[in-house]
Parts: sequence; structure tokens; C-alpha cells
Amino acid sequence: MTTTTFASVSPLDGRVVGTHPVHGADEVAAAVARARAAAPVWRGLGFSGRKRVLHAWRRAIVADLDGLIDTVRAETGKPRGDARLEILLALDHLSWSAAHARRTLRRRRVASGVLMLNQASSLGYVPYGVVGVIGPWNYPVFTPMGSLAYALAAGNAVVFKPSEYTPGVGVWLQRAFVRAGGPADAFSVVTGFGETGAALCRAGVGKIAFTGSTATGKAVMAACAETLTPVVIEAGGKDALLVDEDADLDAAAEAAVWGAYSNAGQTCIGIERVYAHTAIYDRFVAAVAERTAELRAGADEAARLGPLTMPRQADVVRSHVADALARGAVLRVGPVPADGSTLQPVLLTDVDERSSAVRDETFGPTLVVNRVASMDEAVEKANAVRYGLSGAVFSKRRGRDLALRLRGGMIAINAVIAFAAVPALPFGGVGDSGFGRIHGADGLREFTYPQALTRQRFRLLTLTTMRRSAATDRLVDRLIRLLYR
Repeated sequence: MTTTTFASVSPLDGRVVGTHPVHGADEVAAAVARARAAAPVWRGLGFSGRKRVLHAWRRAIVADLDGLIDTVRAETGKPRGDARLEILLALDHLSWSAAHARRTLRRRRVASGVLMLNQASSLGYVPYGVVGVIGPWNYPVFTPMGSLAYALAAGNAVVFKPSEYTPGVGVWLQRAFVRAGGPADAFSVVTGFGETGAALCRAGVGKIAFTGSTATGKAVMAACAETLTPVVIEAGGKDALLVDEDADLDAAAEAAVWGAYSNAGQTCIGIERVYAHTAIYDRFVAAVAERTAELRAGADEAARLGPLTMPRQADVVRSHVADALARGAVLRVGPVPADGSTLQPVLLTDVDERSSAVRDETFGPTLVVNRVASMDEAVEKANAVRYGLSGAVFSKRRGRDLALRLRGGMIAINAVIAFAAVPALPFGGVGDSGFGRIHGADGLREFTYPQALTRQRFRLLTLTTMRRSAATDRLVDRLIRLLYR
């Protein structure tokens, strides 16, 4: 029986939003055991049965949309408009995964080839059984939905551990699933801190899907390695926007400001760096500075940016800005307040490439804009960090060429973050940004394992026998020389 609890505290005003249990290892193991028992029933519904439940879940979320918006705003501090947009994207992914699971994962015939003409071959995708999902706090609906919906649509039961900063959102989603007719143990929630997540990694689930920082992702991998539990890791980013000399500067500036400051900069695929061609640099910086100065952070309904959800992240932001200024950067819009977690947007230019504001994930309302003499230089500098999550390019003539040269799992041309709103596209990165994919057909397959079947239809030349004759070996020799020379 759980006796320890913790409070979810709103960054808006410090009030307690809700109280939740700290689930220990035994309770997590019990939740996984219940999920394992429920998994065959959930899988047994088939693609069409699961589709009905998932669509009903979508309708249940929409029926109390304002309630979910209130919960997201209370726990994250983000403006209602940002919460609404996040939920819209999550609902689109929920619909897509339910609608496309059968087409993506159904068993299908494959050609057996010349050597195995007598075999009927097929490939199918089998759910792991139980998937553990460890979610983030910055987009507590949209981001975990990329794992929750896809794992459920693929036929798995799910145990979800939401961030300790947004446990109420996780509980809300699970209750909506049950209201929609979903089996309670097919999608359950455990709450707590890092120890609860570690317990989930060790509880015997078939796979873990984690979204969060690179450092925590490594800890998750270490815990999962003890039992060879496979993982998909969606970690941090230091995404760059390239602005070519022929770019639409107004559109590029608008995109840079939104990509950098939306959700108070707490976006793993947000824009933290811009490399602008010297021919348009000054005009671009002026346009970005004008738009940045229009923004205001606060806890009131009119503020375009909310306070940072995780208060200690403000110290990271302050550290990065201070380091950049100490190395000679120019503060175009700012500054960062000496204390508190409500940070006004900061625009820095002429930032040393060795500074933490360029090389490390800031995850706050800051933007670095640096000048480059060519787009070759821009590509080189954009790729010079250990992250490889996403990026963006603004160019009328060379957008595709430049995008293909960027190191990252997702690139937008003449837009930012557009790929996240396309359910058919996979989402994920390389390097310190993680591996594996959510979203799209790749995301559905991520929560299954491929299973190959062969069935002998008739007897042909038998090669796999200890009684194989010399004549058969001579025939094999002729086949090799005939087919593969």
C-alpha cells in the first residue's frame, strides 16, 4: 500500500494542483503484472476493435477539452492557446495510429526467391505485450501520445509514468481512456520520481519508450540493459535554422521567433541557433529583434510565454546567457532576470561558437543568431554539435539541398517544426538526441517485433539434409555459377 505522496505544484502561482502517490518498485511491478494479464485481451480485440476504442478515446478527450487544457496549463504554466495546439496535434496522431495500424502491421506475403520456390513466406509484426512509457513535462499530452497511441494501436498494453511535474495530465488521459470503454489495465499510470521510472525499466516490460534529457536517457538505458529490455530514446536537441540570402526574411523571422520562444523555449525540436547569410544578416536580425521585443512572459492570460515549468531550468538559461556575454556576445533583447522562473525572451548575436549557448541544450526562451559568409559554413556549424534531432532551412532555391546536408532525423524547409504535425512521418534523432522512432509507420513498428514465417508447400530439391548427395552438391555448384557470377 502506497503511503508516500507528492504534490503537483503550478508554476503559475505555486498552488497545489493535485496530490499523487509515489509508486515504489512493488507497486510498479504489480501494475505491469496487471497489464500483462490485460494484454492478450487488448490484442484479441484485433485492429478493428482497438480502432473503435481509440477513436472513442479521442472523442472523450474532445468532450472535456477545456478540462484537459486547464490541467495542462495548471501543471506546465503554458498559455491556453499553446495547450490547445498541443492537444490538437496529439489528437491527430491518435487518429492516425488507430486508422493505419492494420495496414502497417498486418501479416503480408513476401517473395521467397528462386532457391525457395517451394516455400510460402510471410512477414508480420507482433506486439511486445507490455510497453512502458516515460513521458516529459514540456508537452505532457502531445509527446507521450506519440508512444501511447502507437503502442496501443499496435496491440500492446501500456504502463505510463508521466513526469513528476505533470502527473495530473497522465492521470487525466488514463481516466478518459477508461471512460471511452478502454480496459483500465490495458493503459495504466504510475506516478513518482526517477525511482519510479527506474522501477518501470526493471519491471519486465517488453520495451521502454523514453522522452527527456540525454543524461536521463542514458540512465534509462543503463537500467534497461540489466534485463536487455529494448528502448526508444527521444532526447534533447540543439536545433539550428539556416537562413539563405534568397530567403523570405519576414517568414524566416516569424518562424525563428515562434520556433525559439513558443512554450517558453521548452521544446526539444525548437530553434536555439540561427545561421544567417551575411548578405541578409542585419535585416534578418532587425526583424527578429522587433518580433522578440513584442513578446512578454508572465502568469496572466494575456502573456504569450508562461513561466518555466521546471524552476531549476532557469539557472541553466542564466548560465548559458552569462557565458555567451562573457565571450563577447551582443545582447539584442533581454536581459535575463537574476532570479525567478518567469524569463523574458532573450536574443543574442555574435555568439562564440565555443559557448554553452551554442553547443549545449538551453531549453529556455533564448535564441542565438550568428552571421555566416556562406551556406556551406552554415551547414558545417549547424552540424558541429553532438545532437542530431531536427533543423530548418529557409531558402527559395537551395532549400532541399541544404536540408539534405543537415545531420538530424527531421528537417523543415521554409517552415519550422512542421514535421511534428505530419502523423505519417517518423519522429526521432541521432547522436545525443537518441535513437528509434515514434510517429508514422516506423512508430507503429517500433512497438512490435518482426516475425518471419515460412511454410513448405511442396518438396523440391532438399539441401538441408545430412544425406545430401554428391550429385546435389554438383548441382548447387552449377546454380551458384549460373545465378551469381
